Amino acid sequence: MMDWTDRHCRMFHRQITRHTWLYTEMVTTGALIHGDVERHLKFNEEEHPVALQLGGSEPADLAKSAKLGEQWGYDEINLNCGCPSERVQKGAFGACLMAEPQLVADCVKAMRDAVEIDVTVKHRIGIDEVSSYGFVRDFVGTIAEAGCHTFIAHARNAILKGLSPKENREIPPLKPEYAYQLKRDFPHLEIIINGGIKTVEEIDLHLQHVDGVMLGREAYHNPYLMASFDARYYGDDAPVKSRQEIIEAMLPYIAAQLERYGNNGAGLRLNSITRHMLGLMTGIPGARAFRQTLSDARKLALGDPRLLLDAAARMQPVAA
Repeated sequence: MMDWTDRHCRMFHRQITRHTWLYTEMVTTGALIHGDVERHLKFNEEEHPVALQLGGSEPADLAKSAKLGEQWGYDEINLNCGCPSERVQKGAFGACLMAEPQLVADCVKAMRDAVEIDVTVKHRIGIDEVSSYGFVRDFVGTIAEAGCHTFIAHARNAILKGLSPKENREIPPLKPEYAYQLKRDFPHLEIIINGGIKTVEEIDLHLQHVDGVMLGREAYHNPYLMASFDARYYGDDAPVKSRQEIIEAMLPYIAAQLERYGNNGAGLRLNSITRHMLGLMTGIPGARAFRQTLSDARKLALGDPRLLLDAAARMQPVAA
């Protein structure tokens, strides 16, 4: 999720769940080959397991970028074939790549030849008016022949012209049955479903048909939903952190980041981290007061991590 799942967001999410896989924002091959590699690839060791999501369509560039990701310590390389934004399309990658399955296969093969870690693909089930199941079945089949074993299917079409990215997440109808059918047709592949999933009950339902579930916006806007995941899906019976404990766990990290990078426009600002935490209190009394405190520009400008404690204190009581 562009501009959302940066390393600070992932560090926060790791305080909530120890085992759930985390994914980076989409990073383009051009940004890695011609830009600041450290800025794009640096992450915290606590984030593992973490996957690097790449955007690109040139096999050689993707191979080089995947190798960089492996060298920096990522656990998986994921190729984005699902983003519908016009800006991404102009770079000839994202969802428009679904129209060129052989090119995607060539890209996957080049990356697999370059790295030892897994190479996976995230995609839609169709593009524009092409909505037959056969389209996504043939796409997955072609890419699988190149050696990809894991497919993350956002179970709705991508409309490449006329809809904004936000509308693309809401207007095309969800068709989870397409993901289910992919698993039946390709039982040897790992099929993960994505799109519009908001509750553990929905997750449990999907897991009766596919191998995994990916959350996007819900994990960001209601992150404490993930607090039950370790026990529910990974068999880890370690105590679940309360919201207060999550805040306290983030304080040393925030202080260290501010000390290293500063608290100003040229460096790191406090809200670069705290903005990812606005949804921590979603669904409980006092959540609005919590968000308001963390959105106070004057208090944020002071660069004091204890603002999180002040925000929590405005809630009576802070819920577990």
